[in-house]
Amino acid sequence: MSNGRKKSGPAGALTVPDLVVLSLLRERPMHGYALVREYERQQVADWASVSRAHIYYALNKLAQRKLVEPGESDEGSEGPERTVYRVNRAGRAALANALADESWARQLRPPPFITWLGLSIHADPDDARRILAQRRLFLETEVRKERATSAEVERGGGPRDRVARVMVELAIAQLEAELRALEQLV
Repeated sequence: MSNGRKKSGPAGALTVPDLVVLSLLRERPMHGYALVREYERQQVADWASVSRAHIYYALNKLAQRKLVEPGESDEGSEGPERTVYRVNRAGRAALANALADESWARQLRPPPFITWLGLSIHADPDDARRILAQRRLFLETEVRKERATSAEVERGGGPRDRVARVMVELAIAQLEAELRALEQLV
């Protein structure tokens, strides 16, 4: 990498779920269940290819690699005892190194619909019209959902709010751009 940071050791193999868990734990120490609740609250699945199952797997992997460690809990003693994790110095460095990787700025992976679109010249015309109509309905639903998310972000109060606003605005712009592009295929 040209920024002088090395990508070696345990940080060299961090996955997107690992980075999401490190990021969420940077915001505050949490146990696994709270981590999943925060994952859901921040609607991580909308902006990263990470499932709920990934969260627990990544948390265990990061603990084994000593990038997170048990920390003090500020939660009450209600319910079963849970191990609260926090990001340590090695974890903060691994996250910083991964986020400094310039390849983030140069990635452009085609979504599955774009792949279908490229192949659709060989689809039955009726099937293609049906899929395009379904795509239009899906996109319109997603635009409504993102507008509702935008209103929720405006109420905010969290450390990710400024970025969340931009992410939601970008998502809406991309969805609307695709809807306009689909007009050319009708």
